[in-house]
Amino acid sequence: MTLRPDRREELAAALAEVERRVEEACRAAGRSRAEVTLIAVTKTYPASDVRLLAGLGVSHVGENRDQEAADKAAACADLDLTWHFIGQLQTNKVRSVVAYAHMVHSVDRPRLVEALGREAVRAGREVDCLIQVSLDEGAGRGGARPEEAPALGALVAKTEGLRLRGVMAVAPLGEDPAPAFARLRAVAGRLREEHPGADVISAGMSGDIPQAIANGATHLRVGTALLGRRKPFVR
Repeated sequence: MTLRPDRREELAAALAEVERRVEEACRAAGRSRAEVTLIAVTKTYPASDVRLLAGLGVSHVGENRDQEAADKAAACADLDLTWHFIGQLQTNKVRSVVAYAHMVHSVDRPRLVEALGREAVRAGREVDCLIQVSLDEGAGRGGARPEEAPALGALVAKTEGLRLRGVMAVAPLGEDPAPAFARLRAVAGRLREEHPGADVISAGMSGDIPQAIANGATHLRVGTALLGRRKPFVR
């Protein structure tokens, strides 16, 4: 695709505004900015945007769909990036995802744990895993029920090739995200009692950064506020 000459400036301005919001939320919560990792969610946007963001200091990139993520990870293989797979993951895509993803945020069932472990061992890799927790009864979003998280976490922790790092959730649509993120924080605390290294809380997107940070989020998944409204992906 043809890169607009002002695209770097657009991204730089958006990144500066997101950073301002994150820093403000950290101050309000009495937390250090260093405690929060910003993941740029680049779904539907080209590898050229990933390169521009990397040049602006972004080192964590998130993707929802394997085919798009695999292509971008290959196109940006020369960059020092950490790739996060954050979408619902089918077992038939696990081999591909394990080849590039450093962290999978959407682990929500035993069969997926088994597939991830098998492919990680085959690839000679160790993949960080987050238990995706469902904070509502919303259809189609994936996620284990809060009461299922401890057993699923224990399964990840004992599976060769995987490392349990914590939890992830999406705030329920149409609700105040703060109470939902408080529930996630409670689930994370219970998991951390058994697995002290599981200290990641992946929560918060473009519209709920303050609420996520106030409830202990360590990783923010920000797309629209950085890259603009979604459009069809052009390679």
